[in-house]
Amino acid sequence: MRYLGWTLLVVVLLLGGAAGGIVALNLRGEDPLPEQAEAFNATPQQVERGRYLALAGNCAGCHTTRGGQPYAGGLPIETPFGTVYSSNLTPDEKSGIGSWSSAHFWRAMHNGRSKDGRLLYPAFPYPNFTQVTREDSDAIYAYLRSVPPAPAPNLAHRLRFPYDTQAALAVWRALSFKPESFVANAGKPAEWNRGAYLVGGLGHCIACHGPRDSLGATQTQLGLSGGLIAVENWYAPSLADPHEAGVADWPTAEVVALLKSGVAPRGSVMGPMADVVFRSTQYLSEADLAAMASYLKDLPGAPAPSAAPARPAIAVRRDAGTMVRGAKIYDQRCAYCHGDQGQGVPGAFPPLAGNRAVNMAQTANLIQVIAHGGYLPSTAGNPRPYGMPPFGHLLDAGDVAAVLTFIRGSWGNDSPPVTQLDTMRR
Repeated sequence: MRYLGWTLLVVVLLLGGAAGGIVALNLRGEDPLPEQAEAFNATPQQVERGRYLALAGNCAGCHTTRGGQPYAGGLPIETPFGTVYSSNLTPDEKSGIGSWSSAHFWRAMHNGRSKDGRLLYPAFPYPNFTQVTREDSDAIYAYLRSVPPAPAPNLAHRLRFPYDTQAALAVWRALSFKPESFVANAGKPAEWNRGAYLVGGLGHCIACHGPRDSLGATQTQLGLSGGLIAVENWYAPSLADPHEAGVADWPTAEVVALLKSGVAPRGSVMGPMADVVFRSTQYLSEADLAAMASYLKDLPGAPAPSAAPARPAIAVRRDAGTMVRGAKIYDQRCAYCHGDQGQGVPGAFPPLAGNRAVNMAQTANLIQVIAHGGYLPSTAGNPRPYGMPPFGHLLDAGDVAAVLTFIRGSWGNDSPPVTQLDTMRR
């Protein structure tokens, strides 16, 4: 990270005052805007389609503050490089996109450029939205023009130098972004291709479920193999690995249920994914959810772990004192809901015995849930979900590590212990 940061700084200094030139130039793969704005007369059907597509992209999730006017922007998005504030997407003439043409909006979606030509920060996931078709982009534009305007000025980003410069963004884009269009796989059925389009484009699933490099770019070659969400310290598990969140062996109906209601016989959603289900996927059609399931079930599986070097038996590595301490905490805080043997209660509290979320190598989510609580989304299919209260105010780092070590080493679970160091990033 330090080496790349200094390299980027040197490049930015060499570019000097080139930011204005960057704004004026067309970048690779970018068509010039028409000299005159085209007439745009949206139909009610187009507006309704845009509303649906905006839900599929979870646009309101980032462009609406808690209690604020929908799509008025201003939500702080924390990144390793500083804070980016989402923009106003309402049709307000001064603060929103009221003066934008559909071509301006398409250029933002496809090329990551604002109306004035400035490069946008990839906290707005245009590296994924670049796959969205012009027809769908126009529909979203039509819908956003129909929402009430909000005169909420856009807030200035708070990023560290040199990441706050257009020159740095140009370097980042040259390394990490290329505009592209979705290309259907002729060897796959239409349902699979629809799922690939939704997952890879508007759904921008890889933005969380994919690993990133030291400059924050998604490592697309690794696919949906899991990634730690920066700053939030939640882990978006691999959608290809059956030991994490892979669904290759799930019935399609169960995948649809998980995305529709947040719960399914083999799992449930919490953390950032609960918000995605609450704000986005619960509103998608059964056909689109089945299409996403078709694509996700067909993802190439994770490499077999047989090539990994053998490690000592986990039981030898567990400290007996830690297990005793963890067992006591579990009995006092957890057993009432999850059972003396980690069996859970069907339809209410998940089992911990044999639970793949409990046994994943990455323990960030377990630590987050114990410290801050775990809450399923309220959906039409599960309107009154059970939740887990936070224990971070009652348990110190050693307690959290002990109880998780006990859970991961009991009732047939045989996963590595959790250390106090692991719990420090909660």
